[in-house]
Order: sequence, then C-alpha cells, then structure tokens
Amino acid sequence: MFDDTDRRILRQLQEDPSISTALLAERARLNPATCWRRLEKLREAGVLKGSRAVIDWRVLGYAVEVSLRITLDKTNPRAFDEFAAEARKIPEVLEIQTFLGQVDVRLGLIARDMPHYQTLYRERILTLPHITDLEALMHIARIKTDETVPL
Repeated sequence: MFDDTDRRILRQLQEDPSISTALLAERARLNPATCWRRLEKLREAGVLKGSRAVIDWRVLGYAVEVSLRITLDKTNPRAFDEFAAEARKIPEVLEIQTFLGQVDVRLGLIARDMPHYQTLYRERILTLPHITDLEALMHIARIKTDETVPL
C-alpha cells in the first residue's frame, strides 16, 4: 500500500511537522499537487492522524515527573473502565497505559513541585477507584524520547 514516495513524505514530516506542502513536495521530489494528493491519501488511510503542538511543560513551571505503576482489583469486571474514567479527569495525568501482567496501569503525571505532587497523590491519586497496589517512580532524566517511525 505504501511506496518509497510515501516513505519520503513521511520521513520529511517526521523531521519537520511544520513544513509547508510546497517545501515538502520539493524535498520528496514531487510536484505540489501530487504531494497534496498523497498527503490526503495518507490521512484517509489513518497514517497521518493530524498535527499537534508539543509543549515543554517544564517551561510552564512543572518540575516533577512521576510514573505510577498501579495494580487494580481484577475481581471487579469494571475496574479498568472506572479507574480510567476517573484518572482521565486529573489534568496533571498526561498518559494512561494499560498492561497485561502484575502491573495493570501506568500513569504518567507532572506536578509543579513536591508539595504539589504530594497534594495530587493524596487528594486525587489515592482516591481513584479499585487500586490494590501502587508504586511511584520519580523521573530523574529522560534519556530518549522519539516518536519517529523507522521508514
């Protein structure tokens, strides 16, 4: 379904998502109309889901990043859904992942500082439904963050 031309387009978009269609066409060795049609096909196929602003939350005053590994009460068939619905309501929760295994859910969250995190933990996290075990991992450094796909 995808050919080398699609891959060239996607590589250029991964490198610079804000690139204009004209410059993208030039770099992908296409005319602008063909490039635009290819982009539309990639969107229709669900390969390109959109674009987004990447905001550095540290610049906005958030200094603490925590991963919470959570085990849920698996005897309740609605535990995952009810937990996720409530966790989504916490603005500082940036990511919710589910797993198979001993750990059921990982929450990635940010806080302005340790007192803010402590308040979040006590008032919002510990009140989430169906938690049977919770482990907090404080982030020290981000070694690699890369959402590019090998094309």
